[in-house]
Amino acid sequence: MRSLTLKLSLTFLIVSLTATLLVAGFAVWMTARQFNRFVDDQSREALLSQLSNYHQANGSWVGIAEAFPKLAQDAPYFDRGDSPPGEPPPVEPPPGGLEARPVALVDDQGNVLIGGLGFQENQQIPEDRYQKGEPIKVVGQEVGRLFLSRDFARPGGPAALFLSRVNRAFIYGALGAAVVAVLLGILLARSMTRPLKELTEATRAVAHGDLARQVPVRSRDELGELAASFNQMNAELARSRDLRRQMTADIAHDLRTPLSVILGHSEALSEGVLPPKTETFDVIHDEAQRLNRLVDDLRILSLAEAGELPLTKRPVLPKTLLERAANAHAPWAERQDISLELEVEETLPAVVVDPDRMAQVLDNLLNNAIRYTPARGRVILTAKSSQDYIRLVVQDSGPGIPEEELPYIFERFYKGDKSRQRLDEGGSGLGLAIARSIVEAHDGQISAESQPGQGVTFNIDLPTSGV
Repeated sequence: MRSLTLKLSLTFLIVSLTATLLVAGFAVWMTARQFNRFVDDQSREALLSQLSNYHQANGSWVGIAEAFPKLAQDAPYFDRGDSPPGEPPPVEPPPGGLEARPVALVDDQGNVLIGGLGFQENQQIPEDRYQKGEPIKVVGQEVGRLFLSRDFARPGGPAALFLSRVNRAFIYGALGAAVVAVLLGILLARSMTRPLKELTEATRAVAHGDLARQVPVRSRDELGELAASFNQMNAELARSRDLRRQMTADIAHDLRTPLSVILGHSEALSEGVLPPKTETFDVIHDEAQRLNRLVDDLRILSLAEAGELPLTKRPVLPKTLLERAANAHAPWAERQDISLELEVEETLPAVVVDPDRMAQVLDNLLNNAIRYTPARGRVILTAKSSQDYIRLVVQDSGPGIPEEELPYIFERFYKGDKSRQRLDEGGSGLGLAIARSIVEAHDGQISAESQPGQGVTFNIDLPTSGV
């Protein structure tokens, strides 16, 4: 049994049949019980009324033994045994003896007039047993007691037919409800398994490389959330694939340029086209260094993303980190006619970081800020506290980044706004990706805020050391 639809259908069938049979059985039992109780009460009242009228009409119980069968016959639903219709039941005890007769009549002196229920005729019964009978009254005066068994009456004729029809109605209703429940269960099982089948087919398609496959979201329940999550996962996989392809192309491009320069100059030197001058060797050396930086950046990024980047953490004051970064970039900022400012709150707690790695993060951010800030612009380094973390801020007054590109600037080799692409003397294009990986390795977060024409603000949130 491999079909989930069949399993669910059988489950619904078993559950619905069990529940329906229990409800129908309980309803039939309760209906018969309550109806029999109603019949008992009606027969008791009718028989008591017949006996009271007999005593009132005759002034005594004389002849009651002969008249009782006719009185009992006139009481509706009274158990007449197997007598033919229209004939009174026999007065003699039934085959089961006196215990089997469902009725006994005792006068007000305790003498048994009609034997039954273990009472013998003409027997004198004790007072305590006499009090357990149903009183028979004539004009407010008790003239005897009637003893009846619990099931002395049974429905017959139209009443029995009515009860039979009610029972049949319950049975047919139960069967109809079971059929409807099974049909609804099959439809529900199919509606539940349809999204699973679609997900299974889409998963197989993804396994064969079709990352564009999406499944329809048909509901807002758990299955709908599963389908939406699958679509999101598939979209992320497709995006990661495209980024990987783009990264490979960018790496090949960045490697090709310096290699072409190195190969061109070396071939020209070997063929005597270029003289072996210092300037030629400097060009080759610079391009080799550029290749080395690219390879080193890729290695750092790979280690950081794999969680294997070695970190030597220790408590460091935020002011120390920012002052070191500002001092390292002050000469370049001065040559570019850019104001480099430092704003640090007093008494800030220390952060537990690797100072060298965090210096690398701040260097990358300051390089970008100074490179894209025009002359007479400002670059501001800020440190401030916020609840359980310290925020380091690098803010410039450059052209800014369009809002639609902000979510992607930390991707490897992302090329967005052409005005912020790396220059020939710039880095490998991995600086922001490396910065994010290093910050996250310190259990921190890095984000960017920008408005076109109003510069960019990079926020680095680092947990405090608690000291």
